[in-house]
Amino acid sequence: MSYDVRAVRARFPALAAGFAHFDGPGGSQVPDTVAAAVAGALTSPLANRGRITAAERAADDIVLGARAAMADLLGADPRGIVFGRSMTQLTYDFARTLAGTWAPGDEVVVTRLDHDANIRPWVQAAETVGAVVRWADFDPAGGELTPGHVAAQLTDRTRLVAVTGASNLIGTRPDVAAIAALAHRAGALTYVDGVHLTAHTPVDVVGLGADFYACSPYKFLGPHCGVVAADPALLETLRPQKLVPATDAVPERFELGTLPYELLAGTTAAVEFIAGLGGTNEGSRRDRVLAGMVAVQAHELSLRRRIEDALAQLPGVLVHSTAPLRTPTLLVSFAAHAPQQAYRFLAERGINAPASSFYALEASRRLGLGAGGGLRIGLAPYTDEGDVDRLLAGLRELLCG
Repeated sequence: MSYDVRAVRARFPALAAGFAHFDGPGGSQVPDTVAAAVAGALTSPLANRGRITAAERAADDIVLGARAAMADLLGADPRGIVFGRSMTQLTYDFARTLAGTWAPGDEVVVTRLDHDANIRPWVQAAETVGAVVRWADFDPAGGELTPGHVAAQLTDRTRLVAVTGASNLIGTRPDVAAIAALAHRAGALTYVDGVHLTAHTPVDVVGLGADFYACSPYKFLGPHCGVVAADPALLETLRPQKLVPATDAVPERFELGTLPYELLAGTTAAVEFIAGLGGTNEGSRRDRVLAGMVAVQAHELSLRRRIEDALAQLPGVLVHSTAPLRTPTLLVSFAAHAPQQAYRFLAERGINAPASSFYALEASRRLGLGAGGGLRIGLAPYTDEGDVDRLLAGLRELLCG
């Protein structure tokens, strides 16, 4: 069954405002069912989780439902789904906890391709215990991070490798499974930033070899919160700092304070929406999620190729990744125009394509773009040919007059 982008777009109230959104990597628009789920939770009787009153049961059911939904999205165990305010907050929490298992002279590997949320928490945690930070580089010419780049930094003192599933800046998708296998052979854990990857491709955390997999529902049509998926047996070995009366059960021992029930209800609705994008009602929800993400991936890839072909015909445009495996996210710079100028020019025409380093500061510097970065063109499930027409027309007007 073909992907019906018109039907998809009809489910996104924000699109009625008339803007062409190429800003999905910073946060997607949300479908009507997600907004309804959030509102429904907020206007229903809720209490702290329990099984005695109806309000307690409603809250508990929302949490358990969201764990099950995220497990279906990621191919994970629902007992290992941890919720938090954001991916950044959760990564800081896990970095502090894991650092408690390190000794002076132990080593942590981070990559220059990553978003700072998967760099700075590990660098700072290492500093607190006297661990050594080793940096895996990437090829700035092609934008590729290979297993060899990471292997060069591994030793018998490596305790953790932090690596992105896909660069939020240039779209490059490293071979995470190969990198995780190398890390495991060295006796290290892997912490995978899946924030950008999860929005664009089917995910199997077990197949990736990710010991911890972090993502953010607001990047894949859901509300603002963060998620870490891990093996519950691994979580049982970790002792985070927490309040004394708080439960010691896994995964709740990692969730500080009361969870935002309305956001978790919206997260479940986002997964359900994705499960409907593949045009089938057959199989388990996990099967339907995979079908939906395959359909999204094919749709976005087609549009990305069209944009790349058109950019190649425009004067003075440089696309900053030619890696063979990429998301539908392009970072471009211009010979005769600053990225911020292009950003404003397009915005005046109702086209949202922002310019920045987007917190991937190390990557932007390595590319020679400094803190200013480039213009990022990011596709989403609701992007259509009309959006692409407007983007390309705007860029031609800017560059060709």
